[in-house]
Amino acid sequence: MYEYFQGVIVTIKPDFVVVDVNGIGYKVFSPTPYAYQEGQKARVFIEQIVRDTGITLYGFQTEDDKGLFLKLLSVSGIGPKSALAIMAAEDSNSLAKAIEEGEVKYLTRFPGVGKKTASQIVLDLKGKLGSFVKNANKADSAEVSPELNDALLALLALGYTKKEVDRITPALIAEEKTTADQYIKKGLALLLKK
Repeated sequence: MYEYFQGVIVTIKPDFVVVDVNGIGYKVFSPTPYAYQEGQKARVFIEQIVRDTGITLYGFQTEDDKGLFLKLLSVSGIGPKSALAIMAAEDSNSLAKAIEEGEVKYLTRFPGVGKKTASQIVLDLKGKLGSFVKNANKADSAEVSPELNDALLALLALGYTKKEVDRITPALIAEEKTTADQYIKKGLALLLKK
């Protein structure tokens, strides 16, 4: 029913914000409530979910975030609270990328997501989230040499998370092209700095 609310953020709590729209305060559950500031004018993209127990509003900073939430809801066994918890734990692009790459183990680290649910997420959504990751993939394919790609895969094999490796990738891309071994050494040095 609602596409978005445009108003003032008047309250911020750990799992929701209150948006004042022309004198009416809407309680909106959000994966990222602290991305807003009290008193800030904001556009919050809304999904309204009606259940026997009541009507709940879920809000997102972007249309893409809302779209990803709806995709997660389409997975058997994922309800609004689970979808929100998953999105709160990860940025949309990394989450979509993990699903597209079938990283079941990566997905099991989210609250309430076991191996079975993670496998179901991959089964239901793999190949359907291209619009959420295409910009990042274009950058990757344009700038990552085969040597750097091998080094990034090696770092993942050493047990570093995708998020950690993604964080240092831009720094490695900026380096002068070299061998996979040299990229691995530089990558390890960056990862150990933290």
